Amino acid sequence: MDYAISMCQKSRIWLYRDLTAHPFLQYLAWVALPMCLILFQLDLNICHCVPLISKVIGLTCTLGSGMPLGKEGPFVHISSILATILSKLVTSFKGIHENESRANEMLAAACAVGVACSFAAPIGGVLFSIEVTSVYFAVRNYWRGFFAACCGAMVWRLLGVWFKNEETLTAIFRTNFHIDFPFDPQELIVFAGIGAVCGLGGAFFVWFHRQIVHFNRKHKRMNAFLQQNRFIYPAVITLIISTMTFPLGLGQFMAAELTTHESMNELFSNVTWSNRHLEVDEAIIVSHWTTKYTNIFVNLVVFIIITFLTTTLAATLPVPSGLFIPVFKMGAAFGRLVGECMASWFPDGITLGGSVNRIIPGGYAVVGAAALSGSVTHTISTSVIVFELTGQMSHILPVILAVLIANGISQALQPSIYDSIIQIKKLPYLPPIVSTSSEAHNVYVADIMVRDVVSVWRGCSYKDLRSILKLKKRLQFFPLVESLESMILLGSIQRIELLRLLELQLGRERRLQEAAKRTQLSESPKTPRTEKKPSRFEVVPVVSSTRNAPRPGQESIGNTPSPKCSPPPSPVATPKSPKKSFLRYSPVNSPYNTITSLDARLKQAFENVFKKALTDPFEKFESSVPSTPVTKRSQQPRILVDMSPEELLAWEEDQLNALVDFGKCHVDPAPFQLVERTTLIKVHSLFSMLGLNYAYVTAIGRLVGVVALKELRKAIENISSGLFITNTNHFGHGEKSEPRLKHNPSARTIMVLLCNNWPSINLCNC
Repeated sequence: MDYAISMCQKSRIWLYRDLTAHPFLQYLAWVALPMCLILFQLDLNICHCVPLISKVIGLTCTLGSGMPLGKEGPFVHISSILATILSKLVTSFKGIHENESRANEMLAAACAVGVACSFAAPIGGVLFSIEVTSVYFAVRNYWRGFFAACCGAMVWRLLGVWFKNEETLTAIFRTNFHIDFPFDPQELIVFAGIGAVCGLGGAFFVWFHRQIVHFNRKHKRMNAFLQQNRFIYPAVITLIISTMTFPLGLGQFMAAELTTHESMNELFSNVTWSNRHLEVDEAIIVSHWTTKYTNIFVNLVVFIIITFLTTTLAATLPVPSGLFIPVFKMGAAFGRLVGECMASWFPDGITLGGSVNRIIPGGYAVVGAAALSGSVTHTISTSVIVFELTGQMSHILPVILAVLIANGISQALQPSIYDSIIQIKKLPYLPPIVSTSSEAHNVYVADIMVRDVVSVWRGCSYKDLRSILKLKKRLQFFPLVESLESMILLGSIQRIELLRLLELQLGRERRLQEAAKRTQLSESPKTPRTEKKPSRFEVVPVVSSTRNAPRPGQESIGNTPSPKCSPPPSPVATPKSPKKSFLRYSPVNSPYNTITSLDARLKQAFENVFKKALTDPFEKFESSVPSTPVTKRSQQPRILVDMSPEELLAWEEDQLNALVDFGKCHVDPAPFQLVERTTLIKVHSLFSMLGLNYAYVTAIGRLVGVVALKELRKAIENISSGLFITNTNHFGHGEKSEPRLKHNPSARTIMVLLCNNWPSINLCNC
């Protein structure tokens, strides 16, 4: 993928540079390739290709087009798909796939592999995946994530050495800062300021991205027009982004001719761009960030603004992409801008204790990259990722300080970009309970649970089961009780298991078996047939030369010994008309004809001759005319015997009246249960730690209600808004219900991303 992405980006730059004499053709070449790649990727999605293939090809096209997007989100999705496929195919992983808890642990390790392979940062990848995907992490899965991430990152870097002719395993954005005095203690104030500004910038980025999405959804007419053709909106956005980054336009002020990898290397370079005495290599780097109209400061500001706008626009495209890399690049540019300003203000460095320490603008770029990416994602592990990307830990204190400050500010203002996308797409989530809320301690599960529970019971018929499944089409789990009177909870059954029971009882296979059985009973002879023993020879009736006129007195005879004949192997005689010509014509004037050893040899000879001609050798003897054409063998289609409509209705009625045998399906004998007096705080903690989707509420073994993620989330939101009302309505858990609010709240709710049901969460735009 990296090779294909690099070739697409380089080919775009080659086309632009080869058409120097034709500016209009340069613009067409700069715009045409990204648009073709984006539209091709959309065509893959419309054709419903295999998700793994579509994700790999789509990500290659997206990044190869030069769109300001990343790859960590799709890499996490790809690794999760591979983990799911392995758990289904590998025999030793079958138990993991069937166990939901173990499957989530495998997906957590897969997420760590995806992040580690994106940045070649196994340690930071594991920590980043833990922070983003889970509230409570199982420590037993810690070493699995590290082991898988290390293996993935090592293989990726080794492939780079083998196929890209790299010298050895090095950091992706290798830096060479001075280790003795990387920064002065007085610079910590500036680093803290970078963290504060990045915190505000990260919150503004999340807010602006959400406003663009809401703007697109709010205008109904524009939505209706764009939905008529899926290619219009991506084509327009791609055209706008390509035009904004065109090197002869605004692109000349933001080093548009550089790839992401090249621009990051130059931003992290240990070169002071504002220095007047530059070497040849340093002058080449500075030439990319200056023009005859502007200097490095203007170009860096333009780079930040244009990247901010294009990234938020590109994030709305329906393509596999991530947002970490473009945000990381914006933070590096902002840090570089602050570092160059400090180098210009203090050209001789900062004096402390008689020693002079020069300013390192590249260190400021590292701090800015970690701070802005951490504020957008609400993670601290970005500092570790930065250390692994650059290969140096000389600025560990400034990086951690800036990341902590940026996180504190952004978390107080906006949710993370991942939580914001969950809110936009209305995916399942569990908001945290405000620590200062005392109302949550006075709310019990009995106040929020659903009392009208739909359940199945022992002794119910298949007709009742089918009615329940039709009535509640969205429920995925049904409680199994002893009876509707006692409501003693026995377990929980998945919907798919109940559907399988109905299929076994009323399916096509069972119906055809019953029809065949009835047909066999109706066509069976009244006198019982005696089983024939194996005979040394076969005795069959002799058929007359006239095809439709059998000889009188013709009948089947059982076992008659013949001591003069060798016993050739022959099948047991059947009452059907014989197919072999030697059995139909016999020179012996007798009502019976036997196959002797001589006849068997003649039969074999004729079969060998006519088999080569692929014709039926026995048709020749059915007519005295030698020129009669022979025909090829044809297999008759199998005739399936089915019931008549009246018989089918009667049979289905009998089958539906039968009692359900729950022993034929898997029943969870110990579903998670709560008591009525469990507080909302405890329920929230249990749902968060165990990754629950629902829990049954029991009283001395009796099922009295059920609480699902939806009821819990709504109760927490109502408490946070001060609008909580004790639940008096009865809705089926998982079903669509009316909101229990006095009015629609406008307060913002901070959300967290759950590890539970990870495959169902779409991270294409994360």
